[in-house]
Amino acid sequence: MKKASNLQMLIVLAVLTVAWIQAGAQTAPASTEVPVSLVLTLQGHHGADLSGVNSGNLIVTEGRESAKITNLQPLQGERAGLELFIMMDNAREISNGTQIEDIRHFILTQPATTKIGVAYMDMQGPRIAQDLTADHTLAAQAVITPLANLANGQSPYTALSQLIDKWPASNDRREVVMISTGEDATFGGSVSDKMNPYLDAVIEKAQRAGIVVFTIATGREPLHLQDEHQFIPPTQNTLATVGPTGAVLGRIYLAQIAEGTGGKLYYYRSSAPISFAPYLRDVSERLANQYLVSFLAKKPGLESLKVKSKVPHIDVVTAKKVYVPAGKG
Repeated sequence: MKKASNLQMLIVLAVLTVAWIQAGAQTAPASTEVPVSLVLTLQGHHGADLSGVNSGNLIVTEGRESAKITNLQPLQGERAGLELFIMMDNAREISNGTQIEDIRHFILTQPATTKIGVAYMDMQGPRIAQDLTADHTLAAQAVITPLANLANGQSPYTALSQLIDKWPASNDRREVVMISTGEDATFGGSVSDKMNPYLDAVIEKAQRAGIVVFTIATGREPLHLQDEHQFIPPTQNTLATVGPTGAVLGRIYLAQIAEGTGGKLYYYRSSAPISFAPYLRDVSERLANQYLVSFLAKKPGLESLKVKSKVPHIDVVTAKKVYVPAGKG
């Protein structure tokens, strides 16, 4: 009888244990943290040493909440792979002389780990003159003199959107140097109307794909409108060609896409054609100082993002939003 009693007690304990485990599994909240990675660019000032930056002295904020950083990896060595498209509109603002040679030189001086493609914005969308290739000489040969006004009527942002659609996902970074007036003939906005649905759509698409976009504005905007914070009356503008105000709106659009994706805008400060060399040299420096930061995100969807460094004199440039897929929990 005693053995039977002990056996009954063991059975009861086993049943209670299973029930307790099941109840705990039902009440325990499922983890909603999702691993996410994105490219960021570090910029040092006053001699700051970028090598001192690590996952312990960065702060990632997703929405309004801090996110746990799981890894910070310099995109160098085995992780230096980059897919880079040079995308230009067929506008006459780009000259056949210095500027074309500047672009070719930029392509030829990129590291062997970079694959480069060349695309033009045509009426029908992006025309890929050279697909992504590790042969930099081949890519440089695809850079030709723009075909004047044959691109009229095409939105540069629709063209970029279509390029992203055609661009297969990759384990390497994907980035764009977009050289354009930024003017969008398909959208009838004004200088006071900075909202463009085509622009907003491609910014979101690039953010979802993790694509960084650098922009060079080639529009000849009026000198007195080039900086809203330093207004120069038109009567003091001694330039013979002041250009259309549409160039101002184009520059604003190009700034929005660069800032939204973690790139940078470069633009003319006079109506005279200038060299692209300083701009492209800065792009090269930024590409050489990029990192892949991985963290645990909590909210699915396209979430606002901020990354800051605790190390003095170091700025972190990254996309303003990051796409977080839904968790499996």
